[in-house]
Amino acid sequence: MKKFAIGALTLALGAVVVLLALWHAGLPQRDGKLTVSGLSATVQVHYDDFGVPHIQAQNDSDLYRALGFVHAQDRLFQMEVLRRLAKGELAAILGPKLLDTDRIFRTLGLRQYAEQAAARLDLDSPAGQAMQAYLDGINQFQSSRPLPLEFHLLRIQPQAFTVADCFSVAAYMAYSFAAGFRTEPVLSHINDELGPAYSALFDRPWQSDGVWRQPAAVPLSAPPVALAQQADRTDSGHVATPEVRDALQWLRWSQSAMDVAGLPVLEGSNAWAISGQRTASGRPLLAGDPHIAYAVPAVWYEAHLSSPGFELYGHFLALNPMALLGHNRAFGWSLTMFQNDDTDLVALSVDPHNPNRIWHQGKWVDLTLREETIAVKGEDSVVIEVRSSPHGPVINDALPSPSNGKPLALWWSLYHTPNPIVEAFYQLNRADTLDKARHAASLIHAPGLNVVWAHAGGDIAWWAAARLPIRPEGVDPSRILDDARGEAHKLGFLPFERNPQEENPARGFVVSANQQPAAAIPIAGYYNTGDRARRLFHQLSQDAVRWDTALSQALQLDGQTDYFARIWRSLADELRAAAANDEERMWVELLLAWDGNHGADKIAPTLANQLAFDLLQQAMADELGPQWMALLLRTRMVDMALPRLAADAHSPWWDRRGTPGVETRAQVVADAWRASLAHLKSQLGPVVQNWAWGQVHSLTHVHPLGRISPLDRVFNVGPFAVAGGREMPNNQSHPLAAAPWRVSYGHRPGG
Repeated sequence: MKKFAIGALTLALGAVVVLLALWHAGLPQRDGKLTVSGLSATVQVHYDDFGVPHIQAQNDSDLYRALGFVHAQDRLFQMEVLRRLAKGELAAILGPKLLDTDRIFRTLGLRQYAEQAAARLDLDSPAGQAMQAYLDGINQFQSSRPLPLEFHLLRIQPQAFTVADCFSVAAYMAYSFAAGFRTEPVLSHINDELGPAYSALFDRPWQSDGVWRQPAAVPLSAPPVALAQQADRTDSGHVATPEVRDALQWLRWSQSAMDVAGLPVLEGSNAWAISGQRTASGRPLLAGDPHIAYAVPAVWYEAHLSSPGFELYGHFLALNPMALLGHNRAFGWSLTMFQNDDTDLVALSVDPHNPNRIWHQGKWVDLTLREETIAVKGEDSVVIEVRSSPHGPVINDALPSPSNGKPLALWWSLYHTPNPIVEAFYQLNRADTLDKARHAASLIHAPGLNVVWAHAGGDIAWWAAARLPIRPEGVDPSRILDDARGEAHKLGFLPFERNPQEENPARGFVVSANQQPAAAIPIAGYYNTGDRARRLFHQLSQDAVRWDTALSQALQLDGQTDYFARIWRSLADELRAAAANDEERMWVELLLAWDGNHGADKIAPTLANQLAFDLLQQAMADELGPQWMALLLRTRMVDMALPRLAADAHSPWWDRRGTPGVETRAQVVADAWRASLAHLKSQLGPVVQNWAWGQVHSLTHVHPLGRISPLDRVFNVGPFAVAGGREMPNNQSHPLAAAPWRVSYGHRPGG
């Protein structure tokens, strides 16, 4: 037994030594000389104290080849995992638990899309040549240098990276942006199951002048008589259609698979450009802080590129040689998500004599079929059949247990536009005039992006960049559309000139924070609440301020919001009535007087965020049930709905199903107040002074392997107490859930 124990210990220590040796061998080389074939001259690479490479080359081909090499030595495993995720090849290295993820992305057909996009790329163009040089640098690193530790742990056999791999990762990023995937099944369910009196809470009336004025707290629902009629409905309501059930299953399945994959998604962002008339220097000032899921390694890769006639400090994504954000001494730009609705779920009508034929635009049309073989580590390969319609792939075919309803197709503008995204960002990286920047923005078709651009010579601009589909009049794309009735037919796309945009506005600044843009015609989308944008607009509008870098950075870290004040103004009487004693009355007054500051040492944000969650739970969970409630909480629509619900004492949501009476807003608010206090006391103890925001609001940078214990202790970084919160300039966003909260995404300031 002792010999065995000693032998086991020796083996364990040996394994540790081997792993440490592999880890050390795979570390990036920061000094010395390396030979990279294909270079026409020596390239200098200097790493600064933050680990950012500064690359100086004598021509663009050498520059991008060197960028590929250094990007790979820092992020090769990230590149590998992202391309496998997008192409549906994760199960081959991570086993059967990733099979569902692969089924999703095989069904979406991102690999087929990427191959077509790669075939369209002109490899002889400057953008095409830059892409090839970048890939050559990546592949040279992979074939000549020690591989990262993760490759050895997962026994990954390296394969050369291709142009199609780059497009597949770009398509995955677009998928992670698309809010329609997460929202349309939920809104369809609420409308079909509960009826218009309930779904009215989620209506999105268009504000042609934008969101700069705070919306009035106007009740949206029917008067008390109609509420009483609603209360007479049976608990069963309408039976959900098979298509809605399949949409639910796809949504839950997709989100679960993405969570298991553990890869970051992109969310909102802030960006603004201020003209010289408002700055201390007399020149424009640009700021941008993209909000993206935190991870190890970080999603953004910073690099400073320099060659004769070209210089750029850029932020890059894996397998993309063009900076998505960047600046030099002459110009710069940042991005936010447009949040336009670029997806539709479409119910197809099947020929009763042929399950692979559908009625489309007045005639029977055959679906196309293809087989996909998914390799699974440690198990037999799995073969799936994917059907596609003129709108896009049939998604419910991939479900583990699809209903017997109509096939459900996904229309996505990514499938139906040329989308020369590589050329767009190649040009944007060199857009040193207003006309060049505008033209580059016009080439971005999907996903929808707001481009905020500034030039040292004085110009500032914002363009909402996307190909916006023209849908038939009266069609609501937030619901499942019926193809047989022509609801899913597109009449074309708006020309770029009709997209929302501003160039050198008289006010002296442009700002973008994922809000609904000002436009004469409605543009369907799942926009964030206007609170963050209004806060930025208000601060930037102060005529006495002359903005400089320090003030702009302070605004990026502004942790204040008016969002909760809009809710408490409507519920002040109910909250005061809910307080059970003098101590609770003190807490209520603290909440009502709070300015919305989410500082780490503040108590009010802890109480406010818990109470907001419990208000939603107490008001809506009885109608929706746990599954739909969880999905609703992951949409942007719920943020808009809560202030409107609070303002409407007659909303049918206040009444609880299954009870003999009709509950009032006051009753539900009181229940939510008690539930919040009980939960916080159970989590943090009875001493309110210990309820500081920093105690319950934390950030952990998670590695893909860090989701597996005990590897989380090796690969993850954190947790850290952080200030900020949901929908404020310092947008350290956490899920709508009960305390404690883990930040899921946030910003990386730059300007």
